[in-house]
Amino acid sequence: MPSSATKRHGALAFLLAALSTVGPFSIDTFLPAMHAIGDALGVDAIEIQQALTVYLLCYAFMMLWHGAISDAVGRRRVLLVSTLLFGVASVGCALAPNLGTLLLFRALQGLCGGAGLVVGRAIIRDCLDGAAAQRLMSQVTMLFSLSPALAPVVGGFLYGGFGWRSIFVFMALIGFGLFAMSWFALPETHPPEKRQALRFSTMWQAYLTVLGKREFQLLAAAVSCNFAGFFLYIPSAPVFLMRHLGLGPDEFLWMFGPAVGGIMLGAFLSGKMAGRRGARELVSLAYWMMFIAAAANLAVCLWLPAGVPQSVLPLMLYTTGMSLASPSITLTLMDQFPELRGTVSSLQGFTQTMLASIVAGVVSPLVWGSPLMLALTMTAFLTLGFSFRYAYRLRVGRASCLER
Repeated sequence: MPSSATKRHGALAFLLAALSTVGPFSIDTFLPAMHAIGDALGVDAIEIQQALTVYLLCYAFMMLWHGAISDAVGRRRVLLVSTLLFGVASVGCALAPNLGTLLLFRALQGLCGGAGLVVGRAIIRDCLDGAAAQRLMSQVTMLFSLSPALAPVVGGFLYGGFGWRSIFVFMALIGFGLFAMSWFALPETHPPEKRQALRFSTMWQAYLTVLGKREFQLLAAAVSCNFAGFFLYIPSAPVFLMRHLGLGPDEFLWMFGPAVGGIMLGAFLSGKMAGRRGARELVSLAYWMMFIAAAANLAVCLWLPAGVPQSVLPLMLYTTGMSLASPSITLTLMDQFPELRGTVSSLQGFTQTMLASIVAGVVSPLVWGSPLMLALTMTAFLTLGFSFRYAYRLRVGRASCLER
């Protein structure tokens, strides 16, 4: 690839990764101060947990529309509007006098927060094919994966030095900064002649077309369950780290650092092996990693005391496998519908985030009281993800036999 093209794709990867950080920063920066926010607004731990759940529900709902709207009006417009509104919503959170106001603006944050991730995947597939697309998606994942490690550290620093409202001021600066970057540097990759009509009937038919394909259903469920096996630990982080591992609110990096290191390693391996190994081989290797990680996690819970590093290293291996599998599965999903890539990206993101919101609001509070229960639940989600992917392979195999 010419050096100019390499630099151009590198700059695009950086911008798309930055746009994708809005979601993780909205979740993870907030975690170290959750209890303090609850105390300041006069609510208990369960009530303040809804500030995370409301965000995730709105994030998941709007994911249904970001991609489909970008198929109709272009990628750039969607990202400009969403980043600007996210900045406004963050200012509202910073000024919130009570829980109701906070939940209202957290909902608006959620409605805007997923645009960068959803539309960014469609932009990658607009620009590149095959191994080149996988490499660019892996680069975006590597850069994007820094945010979950940095966000709780930044959140803990801001909370300790300036109070919890400064966290939302920081989110506002991110939103307005990304709006400016997108205005000046983001190209339009979806020209008018390729756009879908912005009509509800057309969009509804596109959703039905994608959702009606069994291969999409199986792969979207597989990648969502894989992610849920790790995401389980994110809303559980305050309890897991502070109660079970005995760490302080400024020491969240002990979990997020190794986990994000695994995401970066998996993305690096995916990009390095693009074009050298087939998607099926990469995904199979990824599942081996995740099952070994889940078994190690269970072994630590059963036979070793909870602590660092033994309780967090299995998470690093798990996220390595999760990140190795994700680009190949995502590209396979979008290649099933070349004219509806934004819609496919939306529906995949919706599926993944809806499951994550259920995990955050229902599953995590039920199991975070015990490291063993967390490990068992991780294993259960992984087993479900593998089962869906295995069912996909059987279906594709039968279709190949019938074509011969």
